[in-house]
Amino acid sequence: MSTTIETPRSPYSREARASTKRGVNWEKWGWIYMRVSGILLVVLIFGHLFVNLMLGKGVHALDFAFVGGKWSSPFWQVWDVLMLWLALIHGGNGMRTIVNDYAASRLTRGIFKAAILAAVVVLIVMGTLVVFTFDPCPAGAPADLLPSFCPAS
Repeated sequence: MSTTIETPRSPYSREARASTKRGVNWEKWGWIYMRVSGILLVVLIFGHLFVNLMLGKGVHALDFAFVGGKWSSPFWQVWDVLMLWLALIHGGNGMRTIVNDYAASRLTRGIFKAAILAAVVVLIVMGTLVVFTFDPCPAGAPADLLPSFCPAS
């Protein structure tokens, strides 16, 4: 005797949308985004790990000065922000899919998806601000005690 468990599917995604063929198919574009961002993230993450862990002194070189030197280059700022944005949106979209599959009521789905959206937006804004406003040569203690590549003033 075998028991089969049906694959979870959102009760409103296919049948409800099948009757209305107008507008943008957000589920399709979300699916495409997950595949494209996943491929880009593999390249970005392995590049990030290679530069941070394999080149130079490896993990022993990771300190405030290393980050300061890396983020003083617009190339690495864009690299890290692109990785941040793609990863957070990719993860948020995956969580949205899980909520659509498992949340029973429309209100619960709405609350969970609003919380996911709020978390993704807050983290993207905060992370982007950190990368683009990072000061590799901060003035004042205790930052003066940290190893730094900044010239003494």
